Amino acid sequence: MSEGSLPEEPPPTGGVSPEIVDGDPSPSTESDAALARRAQILATEHWGLLAARSTAQSEVLTRITIFLTLVSAGLVTIGLLGQASDFRGWFGGASIAILGFLTVIGFMTQTRVMNVSEEDMMYVVAMNRLRGAYVDLDPYVRDVFLASTYDDLDGMKQTYSFLRRRGASILIGSSVMLLIVVNACVIGLFAGSAIIAAGGAFEWAVGVGIVVGLLYGTGFAAFGGFGFRWAWSHYTPRRATPDARTASLR
Repeated sequence: MSEGSLPEEPPPTGGVSPEIVDGDPSPSTESDAALARRAQILATEHWGLLAARSTAQSEVLTRITIFLTLVSAGLVTIGLLGQASDFRGWFGGASIAILGFLTVIGFMTQTRVMNVSEEDMMYVVAMNRLRGAYVDLDPYVRDVFLASTYDDLDGMKQTYSFLRRRGASILIGSSVMLLIVVNACVIGLFAGSAIIAAGGAFEWAVGVGIVVGLLYGTGFAAFGGFGFRWAWSHYTPRRATPDARTASLR
């Protein structure tokens, strides 16, 4: 540029937006209007997923609270009835009826909680896919996201825990596991009470109650693991985590 001449202006981009090609930004031929329209559609879908996820979580937490309240009230009622009847006569039938009711409500609540857990995973994967689309629109936002932009198993794990990978603590501390333990205790009490009411020995009632509770807990845990594995084995991600280890479903 000669002295006194005007500085050269950059060539017009005509609404160019960079895209990632082999890890490097490259220009897109789409107009600003097309990119803005796409961003608006993605944002609308993102907010819809957030609203659906929030509604499902709120609903299932309410159901868990109702169930735990019923369990507490039911056990207190059994204790009061036992004092009133001296644990004889009609007490056996009344306790079986209460525990049977709690078993049915517990099974329904457990099923709903497991469904919502799968739905939550579904929402996380869907939002990961949307973040990937945001990166397609503007590659420079990739480093801003702590949540993953990849909609595979590794991407889901990153979104659930940004700073470190979690192991068994996710399962042990989950609402699903809490309900499995509570329901196993309730159904164990129900089985033991039925044996006592039928005239069986107390030792048999305790043993059968423990076995039934363990079988219930193990069965629901196995069912949840099967559903998790089935879902991922039948899902094809749009964008896989680069250099990810072979996905482990254990």
